[in-house]
Amino acid sequence: MIKSHPENFVVEVLTANNNADLLIQQAIEFKPNCVVIADENKYEKVKSALDKHDPSTPLGAGIKVFAGNKSIEQVVQMESIDMVLTGIVGYAGLASTISAIKAKKQIALANKETLVVAGELVTALAKENRVNIYPVDSEHSAIFQCMAGEWQNPIEKIYLTASGGPFFGKDPAFLSTVTKEQALKHPNWEMGAKITIDSATLMNKGLEVIEAKWLFHLLPEQIEVIIHPQSIIHSIVQFKDGSMKAQMGLPDMKLPIQYAISYPNRLPSNFERFNFMDYPSLTFAKPDTETFRCLPLAFEAMKKGGNAPCVLNAANEIAVQLFLEEKISFTKIPDIVEKTISKTSFIRKPSYDDYVNTDKEARKIAKDFIILLPSQKF
Repeated sequence: MIKSHPENFVVEVLTANNNADLLIQQAIEFKPNCVVIADENKYEKVKSALDKHDPSTPLGAGIKVFAGNKSIEQVVQMESIDMVLTGIVGYAGLASTISAIKAKKQIALANKETLVVAGELVTALAKENRVNIYPVDSEHSAIFQCMAGEWQNPIEKIYLTASGGPFFGKDPAFLSTVTKEQALKHPNWEMGAKITIDSATLMNKGLEVIEAKWLFHLLPEQIEVIIHPQSIIHSIVQFKDGSMKAQMGLPDMKLPIQYAISYPNRLPSNFERFNFMDYPSLTFAKPDTETFRCLPLAFEAMKKGGNAPCVLNAANEIAVQLFLEEKISFTKIPDIVEKTISKTSFIRKPSYDDYVNTDKEARKIAKDFIILLPSQKF
């Protein structure tokens, strides 16, 4: 997308967790001021590759290379940066997002966990620093687009649509035997492993519900989830007069990313266009919250407030990782989340340090459920 609009955007910083090869490839193509590899063990590989790419460049000149999460927190504050697109997966994205907000950088938010974990703190900081948070999740981008020209009109309700994932309509007996490979086969979207599993459990939708609360200043009762298997209607806003607006399009993350970083303008694109004749029928259904318990657990955490959503997120990250490592069954993911919430200390008005400590405590509690049963799949 940036390649298509070089007159509008310049890549100033690129970061990666441990995908050194892609970071090197993109750095050579886009020539940012600097890059950061979070995995410090990959530093020499990245540094060597970028030095070798241009042997005439003196050491220390050209593309600077840094390593470690602390470096990410620092580079987002560079004066030359106008906007930070936060795409770090999970809780790990919180610190650098807060750092960017404190440096008064505009935020394009693809890391929903930032608002799930610390929504009250992050939105207060954004208001204090006069920073806009532009949503990148397709559902929240849809709501944002529906609100264009409507900010003076209060929202009565929003509908977040969910594809239902690969197991829509399946019963608990089926889910108890699903494999990692089955769970990673999303019917509509191409995403990373963690978010794909979250989609399969409906936890992703639960996290999006909490994110929507903070982005659009909503009460829990103003948010409803509906299953929409075709993933064409990305979300709906209902206004006080009963009128509804929906944003539609093919399931492709390029459009919400482009809208967020080019707002309030709509730049031309060569993205594939939607054809109504390819989708003669759009269907909707209620989510099965008895089978897919992660969704109601997210609603409960949102209503409880305080550090409860932080606990929910931490426990889910551990449970998903355990499932991907084939140490637990698919149906044990909500069990671990529910038990962790019940055992972790509740804090009504958490500080940033409280969030950090809560995350650590919840992860330890979630892991302990497996330590208790080392010889069998929990």
